[in-house]
Amino acid sequence: MKQLFLLTTLMTLLISCIPTSVPTSAPTSAPTSSPSPSSSIPWWKQAVFYEIFVRSFQDTNGDGIGDFKGILQRLDYLQSLGVNALWLMPIHPSPSYHGYDVLNYYAVNPAYGTMDDFKQLVAEAHRRNMRIIIDFVPNHTSNRHPFFQSALNPQSPYRNYYIWSETDPNQKGPYGGPAWHKTDNGYYYGLFWGGMPDLNYTNPEVTAQIKKVVRFWLSEIGIDGFRIDAIKHLIEENGKQENTPATHAWLREFYVFYKDLNPQAYTVGEVYGAGGTLIKAYGNGQEQLDHIFNFELASGYLNSARGEAKSSIISAIKFTLAGAPHGNYASFLTNHDQDRVMNVLGGNVEKAKVAASLLLTGPGTPYLYYGEEIGMTGQKPDEYIRTPMQWSAEPGAGFTTGKPWLNINSDYSTKNVAAQESDPNSLLNHYRKLIALRQQTPALQHGEVILPESNNPALYAILRRSGNQMVLVLINLSKEPIVNYQLSLTGGALRDGTYTLRTIFGEGQAEPLEISSGDFAPYQPLPRLDPYTTYIFLLEQK
Repeated sequence: MKQLFLLTTLMTLLISCIPTSVPTSAPTSAPTSSPSPSSSIPWWKQAVFYEIFVRSFQDTNGDGIGDFKGILQRLDYLQSLGVNALWLMPIHPSPSYHGYDVLNYYAVNPAYGTMDDFKQLVAEAHRRNMRIIIDFVPNHTSNRHPFFQSALNPQSPYRNYYIWSETDPNQKGPYGGPAWHKTDNGYYYGLFWGGMPDLNYTNPEVTAQIKKVVRFWLSEIGIDGFRIDAIKHLIEENGKQENTPATHAWLREFYVFYKDLNPQAYTVGEVYGAGGTLIKAYGNGQEQLDHIFNFELASGYLNSARGEAKSSIISAIKFTLAGAPHGNYASFLTNHDQDRVMNVLGGNVEKAKVAASLLLTGPGTPYLYYGEEIGMTGQKPDEYIRTPMQWSAEPGAGFTTGKPWLNINSDYSTKNVAAQESDPNSLLNHYRKLIALRQQTPALQHGEVILPESNNPALYAILRRSGNQMVLVLINLSKEPIVNYQLSLTGGALRDGTYTLRTIFGEGQAEPLEISSGDFAPYQPLPRLDPYTTYIFLLEQK
C-alpha cells in the first residue's frame, strides 16, 4: 500500500507539474512580438538592464509578496529611470523563497500571478520598447521536482537524468559543503546543496528537455532571452567542477539552437568571478553565450570608489581589454548574491554616485540591481540583500498594504523613490541623468576604450570612441578637489587636429585639446575638478 501511495503521488505530480514533452497548458494567445532592432548593432549592446526580484518589487494584492502586476504598475517608473531591459529573477514554482530550485519550468510561481499576468507584462514592456529576460536554471532542479522524485528509484526512466554513485565520492561543493548526498539507493550529485540535484548532461534526453523549455519561453511566450544561472558548473569532467571543455562544447551547440529559434534572443551567463580571460573563453569567435557577467570589472569599480584611487579600476579595465577588447560582456556593481553597493561603500552617497558614473560610462552592457539607484542597503545572509523596494515613506514603504514577506529596511521613511524624485542632486537623479546620456551617446554605449594617463592617483580618465564620435570622461574619485593634474596619451591613434570639448555632464568649459601624431600631452581640461564629481565632454574637431 505504501508503494502504491507513493506511485500515485508521483504520478499526480508528474501530471500537474511538469510535461515531458509539451506544456500542460497551451498559451491562450500568440506571443507578443519583441521590439524591432533599431540598428545593425545588437539590442543588448544598446541596453541598460534592471534586475528585479519579483517577490520584493511591488505587491498589488496586499499579501505582502511582489507580483507581475506590480512590475506592470511600475513600468512608468522604470521608463523614467531610463532602463530598457528587465531581468526577472526566478519566476517558476519553487519550494524556496528565492526560486533557484525549480519545480516546473513551464509555469510561473502562483504567488507572483498567472501566466496571463506575465504575458500582459511582456506585452506592455514590448509596447514600450523594453525587453524582458528571465532567470533560467539548467544546472539543477529542486529535489522535489517530479523527475528527481522518480529518479530515487533505480528502475525509473528518469534515473539517468541525474548523477549517481553507489559510494560516496566525498567531493566538496564551491562553498565547502558536501557535493554528494545519500539516499536509500546511492548518492546523488548536488553541487550547491542537497535540495538542488544536478542534471546529467551526458544524457542527451536532458538536453532535449532543456531545449523544449527554451523553445516554450522564446517561441510561445515571447520573452527576449535568459540570464543563465551557474552555467560554469553545467558539466563536470574528471573531478573538475567548473568551466570544463564539455560545458563549452555544450554551450556552442546551445548557441546555435537558440539563435535558430530567434536570432534576436539574448543570453547572459553567470560565470562567478569572471574577468577578461574567461570572457574570451566563452566567446572569441566560438560563441556560446551573448554575454557573461564581468565580475573583475565590478570589483574594480567598487574598490576604486571605496578607496578613492583609480588603480583598481584601471587594472580591471586593462585585464578586460586584454581578453575582451570588443566590449561583449555584462557589467554591474553588485547583484542579488552580494552585499549591496551602499554597504560596500560605507553608506557614502557621494561614493555611490562615483560608482554609478564608473559603471554607466564604462564598457559592456550595464545591469542595475533594484533599489541600487536610491541607495538601498543590505548585507548577507541573502534574504537581507533582497528586501522590499522602498517606494515611499508610507506604511509598507509603498511596496504593500499588507504585511511584507520580509521586514522592510528601517530607513525606508527617509530613503525612498518619492523622497529623491524632486531632489536634483539625489542618487536617483544622478542615475537618471547618466542613463539618459548613455542612451543618447553611441560612444558610451558601445564605443572602444582608450585610457589616457593621469598623474593624480584619484583622477580616473577614459576616452570612448565610436566612429567619429569621441567622449572624454573624468571622475574625481576623492573627497578633495584636484587642481594640479595632467593628462597624456601615447599610442592612441587619434585623429590629429584641434578639438573643442563640449560639456555634456557636469559643469565648466574645458580647454581645447591638440592631438598630434595620434597622441596628446600634457593636458589639463579644467583648472579644478571638484570632489566626487563626474565630467563628460564631447570632443568636436574644429
